[in-house]
This record gives sequence, structure tokens and C-alpha cells, in this order.
Amino acid sequence: MFQLPFPVRDANPAGGASPFGDLPEWDLSDLYAGEDAPELKRDLDWLEQACASFAADYEGKLADLDAAGLLDCVLRNERINMIAGRIMSFAGLRYYQLTTDAGRAKFMSDMQEQITNFTTPLVFFTLELNRLEDDHLDGLLAQNADLARYKPVFDRIRAMKPYQLSDELEKFLHDLGVVGDAWERMFDETIAGLEFNVQGEPLNIEGTLNLLTDPDREKREAASHELAEVLGANVKTFARVHNTQTKEKEIIDRWRGMETPQTGRHLSNQVEPEVVEALRNAVVKAYPKLSHRYYELKRKWLGLDVMQVWDRNAPLPMEDPRVVDWDTAQKTVMDAYTAFDPRMGELAEPFFTKGWIDAAVKPGKAPGAFAHPTVTDVHPYVMLNYLGKPRDVMTLAHELGHGVHQVLAAGQGEMLSSTPLTLAETASVFGEMLTFRKMLDGAKTKDERRVLLAGKVEDMINTVVRQIAFYDFECKLHEARRGGELTPDDINALWMSVQAESLGPAFEFMDGYETFWSYIPHFVHSPFYVYAYAFGDGLVNALYAVYAEGEAGFEEKYFDMLKAGGSKHHKELLAPFGLDASDPAFWDKGLSMISGFIDELEAMEE
Repeated sequence: MFQLPFPVRDANPAGGASPFGDLPEWDLSDLYAGEDAPELKRDLDWLEQACASFAADYEGKLADLDAAGLLDCVLRNERINMIAGRIMSFAGLRYYQLTTDAGRAKFMSDMQEQITNFTTPLVFFTLELNRLEDDHLDGLLAQNADLARYKPVFDRIRAMKPYQLSDELEKFLHDLGVVGDAWERMFDETIAGLEFNVQGEPLNIEGTLNLLTDPDREKREAASHELAEVLGANVKTFARVHNTQTKEKEIIDRWRGMETPQTGRHLSNQVEPEVVEALRNAVVKAYPKLSHRYYELKRKWLGLDVMQVWDRNAPLPMEDPRVVDWDTAQKTVMDAYTAFDPRMGELAEPFFTKGWIDAAVKPGKAPGAFAHPTVTDVHPYVMLNYLGKPRDVMTLAHELGHGVHQVLAAGQGEMLSSTPLTLAETASVFGEMLTFRKMLDGAKTKDERRVLLAGKVEDMINTVVRQIAFYDFECKLHEARRGGELTPDDINALWMSVQAESLGPAFEFMDGYETFWSYIPHFVHSPFYVYAYAFGDGLVNALYAVYAEGEAGFEEKYFDMLKAGGSKHHKELLAPFGLDASDPAFWDKGLSMISGFIDELEAMEE
């Protein structure tokens, strides 16, 4: 199955001038000029023939290939992946620009179905690879250096060997994948089509969620209640999607013999379960010194006896409610990237000048923000929903970091460039940290420094504490679903069971907040994805500490790390920096940076 990442979001109102300046839009012509482009038909025709001839040439014969023959087989498979990925990138990105357009939705669905049909005969490739004896494969790799480059790919494929089903069942599941995609599309289209009315203003979900950071507390409260009402009215649909997706996963996991619902994600992330458990335990143990302590400070700043959920992302009273125009946002991020290393600025610049960013909020556009790598012979595309807030500048820095990472890793080729989720956040979070430090160094007053520090702490809490709470919710959801169908109230209760623990005693929770699990796309598109955010933040905090200590040659080591893409394990990538994610103390090092920022904020109050 060739799929895009779940959507995240963009920012130019349809028609009329933007208050943020001239916001860029995607130019997708580097993929295809349009649905009827002759190059698209050419590639579809090529793909159909290439898949058929690949199956004819290799099915049942992988065990008989010599090293040169296996290399040729791998290269042909890689080319098929690239063409299929190019087609689905174009279809998916067009769809995310306007998810409410039936024509775009149909085009994406048709492309997915055709590619699934074309590639079903290729299912044998991984199955036969996994039937090769270790000694035989090792011998072939030893004979051919070009083939040996693909060892990480073989290792990833063969990690699934214990969970592999019969050839017939694997083909069946491959074909059935389009049905699961339909549930994801139903979720996306339902979310994008939701209509909200806050104090007489009609909004989509992105605009409504954005009001949760508004300086006006009444507006934040009104937006929260409207979210609760609309989500509550649609909660049966969302519960059906979650029940179906979770049950489908349970069935497939059971047939494969996977030990836990999380096993598949850990395998795809190339991370050991005990490493994730160490991260999870370190964060949960740190709740009191991180989120609980910070929100108690914020409660005092806001002058409240108790905080409500609509106060969690409220701006601080001393915060300047300025709007950051697009040119200023671009300069801030580019200056930070270039100050770290001029090469970083050079890599980022084409995103702004060549139509690689879509920044405007428009009706029907997918929510959130993402960087999609497309394929290695094109370039990534970044989607934002830019609303001119300082946090939007950090989102730009984050997604641009992904984009730079993807450009650097493209040299590895289609099968080795893709980075596991746990490492995919490295450049994005590091780019955020560079931008934050640049802004912090430029702070002219104590209040300005306090606001920047508090904003960074909130972002880190949202990335680490909140995402681990999400992970715990998912673990509980999947475990509970194994016992039978879950009602909306069942899922609501699971959601609330992790909220108070993670946010702390400073909060009260309004009626209706229990449905707020329903709009989070990760749970539907990528189960257990969320811990990768916490993994990435903890990793980068530790990495940045090494950089701040003046590690010799850090920049070169960092570039080498990004260029490696998915060709190395996290242990191998972190070793040059003297770091090891399998050491429980590693996570404490990362969490101590957040705690240190809170220490500084508390000291400002004395």
C-alpha cells in the first residue's frame, strides 16, 4: 500500500488579501501538471507493466538468484516504489488541499485502487525474502557491496518474519487495505466538513481550535463549548471509526501473532519495546516536576483559582498579542537555520521560492501541518495552516526541519531514505530549538524572555507530556477493544483517565471535554504514532545539550546523521555524540532541559 502521512494544516483564506502577507501555495507540477497529464498516464501504464514483469521474472525464484541478480531485483522493486509513490503523492497532496472536493477524493481513491491492484502480485517479494536462510543472504551481501547497501532494508523486512502469514493471506490483506483507507477518508472528510459557530462567526475545526489560544478568555471558553457540542453531536461516527479500525488491527495482529498492539509500531520504528517503555515511564514519573509545576505557575500568572481546559494554551497576560507576518516568520527561521550552518539555510531556501510550501488556511483544506517527502527524485512539500501567531513560526521551523532532513536523506535512494518515526522528528525539533534560542537571545525585556520561555515549555509539554498521555490513552483503547465493542462513553472514560494525571491539580475539566479525543488524526491514521514525538523531543534535547557544550565537529556529525536517512539504527546514529537511547538515564537528560526552563521561570517570580 502506498500512503501519505495523515494530514496536518494550511493558512490562506480563499480569495481576498491575507493579513499575514503573501502566503505561498504549492506548485505540484514537479510531480504532474494535472489529473490528465500525459506523464501520469505514461507512469500508470509503465507501473502496470513493470509490476507484471517483475512478478513473472522473480516469483518463486528469489532463492536461486546470485548477488548480481538479487541486486537487479531490488533496484527494479525500488523503481516501482518510486513511480507508485510519485502518483500517490500527487493524488494525496491535491486531496489535502481541498478534502471536500468530490473529484479530488475520487481521483485519489481511484489511484489507490489501481496501484493496489498493480502491486498485489508483488507481495511475494517480502515473503520470499523472509524465507531465505540467514547464511545464504549474508553470503550474497558479502559478495556485492552495492547489494550490501540494502542490508538495513532486508533487516526491516526480516523483522516481520516471525509474524508473516501465508502468501495467499498476505495478498488478501494487501487488497483489503483500501477498505481500511476508506475509514480513514471518512474520518478526514467528517473532520474537514464540521461547521462551528463561535460568537456568531462560522468556522472550521482549525479556526475553532485556534481560538483556544485567543487572549479573550470568553472567546476561548465559547470555542471550547462549541467544540464539545459539535464533537459530541458527531461522537457516534468517531466511535464507529475507532471501533472498526481498532478491531481490524486486533484481528490482523492476532493472526500475525504479534505480542501486543504496539508491536507493529515498534517494528516499523526500529525501536526496542523496552526503550519505549523507559521513555514512557520517565515522562510519567516526571509529570509532577514538568506539567504539574508549570501549570501551577500559569494558574498564578492568569490570576485564577483553578484553570479550565480553555486556559491550557492561553497566552500569558504579559504577552504581546502581535501578529507575525509571513516575511518576518520566514526571516526568523532562515536566520536561525543559517546561523547554525549556512548549508542549512541553503537547503531551506527553495521551500520559500519554488512553491514547496502551502501556507494558507482555506475552506476544506486538511487540518494541521506536515512535510511530505514525496519521492527521492522530486522534493518534499510542506503544508501549514499559518495564522500569524508566534507558535506558527515554530511550526514553520518544525516542518522546514522535516523538509531539510528529507532533502538530505534523499541521497540514500527510495528504499533507504525513509527515516523511522522515532528519528523522523530529529531535524524538525532541532530546527525549532535553533529558532527558539535565536528568539530568546534577542529578547529585550524580562517579560519578553518569560513569554518565550513559557511558550517553549508549553510546546515541550504538548510534545512530551501530552503525547505520552495520548499514547497511554491508545494503549488503554486497544486493550479495552479486545474485550468487545466500546460505546462513546467507554472511550470518553478512557480519555479522561489520562488527562488529570498528565495535566495535574491546577485543572478542572468542563462537561464535553471527554469527547476531545475524537478529532486527533493520529489515532486513526497511525496507531501509536504519538510516542515518536516524545522520543524525538527527548532525543533532540539531549542532542542540543551536546551542541551547547561545544562538541567539536558537531555540525558535520549532525549533517551526517540526517543524510543517513533510514540506513542506520538509532544506536549507530547517536554514538558519535556519545548518546544512547537505550540507557534510561538518556531520557532524564532530555527531560531535565524542560525542568531547567521551569526552574528559570520560577526564579523570575522570586
